Amino acid sequence: MVIWLQIVVGLMMASMADNSIGSGGEDWSGPHQAMMRAIHTDVARNRQVLGRDHLSEPVALALAKVPRHEFVPKELRGNAYANHPLPIGHGQTISQPTIVAMMTDLLALDPEDRVLEVGTGSGYQAAVLSEVVDRGQVFTIEIVSELARTASKRLARLGYQNVVVHTGDGYLGLPDDAPFDGIMVTAAADKIPAPLLAQLKPGGHLVMPVGGQGETQWLTLVSKDQEGEIDRRVVLPVRFVPLTGDHTK
Repeated sequence: MVIWLQIVVGLMMASMADNSIGSGGEDWSGPHQAMMRAIHTDVARNRQVLGRDHLSEPVALALAKVPRHEFVPKELRGNAYANHPLPIGHGQTISQPTIVAMMTDLLALDPEDRVLEVGTGSGYQAAVLSEVVDRGQVFTIEIVSELARTASKRLARLGYQNVVVHTGDGYLGLPDDAPFDGIMVTAAADKIPAPLLAQLKPGGHLVMPVGGQGETQWLTLVSKDQEGEIDRRVVLPVRFVPLTGDHTK
């Protein structure tokens, strides 16, 4: 475990060489390392979630490479690498890094996979997915048009060329681009949307928080076998903003 952390931290330092300096000359490498250590500690503590005490290497390297400070409001950048969620406006948040890490790892993605994310927000999770499926494609959908526009510009500026941002009701998914090898929903609903289950490819995984507002939300992993049968596994309690849209009312 210690050796694994040392390897990841070493690779992280190399990955951050081009993005550790902010536009104002700030050096984010120290906070970024601290975030990675905090994630590692949380994952080890909750080893039952992944069935091991560490992240997969592709996910760890993606988190090490993506400059989280670019995805939070300027006035909150001092907390960009803190291991907790942050507000991004419009009643939305950028998720806790540990949750981003575990949700990404649970999808068990391959580099060539096509992934759907529901709830683009600032674009941070899409950027992490982009690094993991670097020979595939990420489709992400956001119901708040201003967030979608801003995220699209940000992702393009940072060079994430395999991410396509859509504005719309994520409950419905993106049927024209389906099926997907993995689907991630970064907002909570009282049930898993049927359109998303239909758009999940056999052999694929879907991860999302399930639970009504005011109730305990449970991060839930859905797997679809080659015959189309669905298996659900409750992973751990979480707290997310609600999934919105006409079809969630």
